[in-house]
Amino acid sequence: MHYLLLYDFVSDYPERRSKFRSLHLKLAWESQSRGELILAGAFADPIDGAALLFRCESRAVPERFAASDPYVTAGLVNQWRIREWTTVCGDEANTPIRPEGDP
Repeated sequence: MHYLLLYDFVSDYPERRSKFRSLHLKLAWESQSRGELILAGAFADPIDGAALLFRCESRAVPERFAASDPYVTAGLVNQWRIREWTTVCGDEANTPIRPEGDP
């Protein structure tokens, strides 16, 4: 299953993140090396949030990630939420659906 972990950042996130960025990225790359985290990054212009795409069996994986993320624990994230994402198109889609007549 795919899950999106969505962050809403505090207004001064860009100024405050440098102190926690290395630990945040370490956590992210460790999750990626376990095959859980597929893609992650901050929104641009404005930098007011982020999206992290997980492929895992349950929402417990992104929940654990958020609970231990230095950005969250240090208060750089106002709010976070997890959305189950039904993916239907693309090589990594969990439930690929092709148009009728398409192989």
